[in-house]
Amino acid sequence: MSAEAAGAPAETCQILVYSDDRAVREQTVLALGRRVAEDLPEIETVECATQAAVLAALDEGGYDLVILDGEAVPAGGMGVCRQIKDEIYDCPPALLLVGRRDDAWLATWSRADGVVTHPVDPVRLPRAAAELLRLRRSEHTQVARG
Repeated sequence: MSAEAAGAPAETCQILVYSDDRAVREQTVLALGRRVAEDLPEIETVECATQAAVLAALDEGGYDLVILDGEAVPAGGMGVCRQIKDEIYDCPPALLLVGRRDDAWLATWSRADGVVTHPVDPVRLPRAAAELLRLRRSEHTQVARG
């Protein structure tokens, strides 16, 4: 039975993952898996190791979610998050990976839409990603209906 016949959308969700640390990017992609929730389409990820690569990718458009490592250097995910929220038209939701639970308050400053803590948790990360993807899809559905 095809995905469309089963009632699942046929398109994919595009997720951008930013960290200067290859291991964090790999852990994030592995934790997300192929699908973050049954009611959402399969995901495709694009990994970026630099702030410039994130900005270039988002300028091209087509992303449904951005996951940013708050511990990245030299450009931390919190600063990158604030920048993309200010500069990218129709910026996708941003999910921050923070080093300590106490750092979550900084997500307010960065305008992040969600926060999870390091180390990457294969239960919490997909759950948070799914919530933000559902929000993004519902916003785009409302805009399309006018």
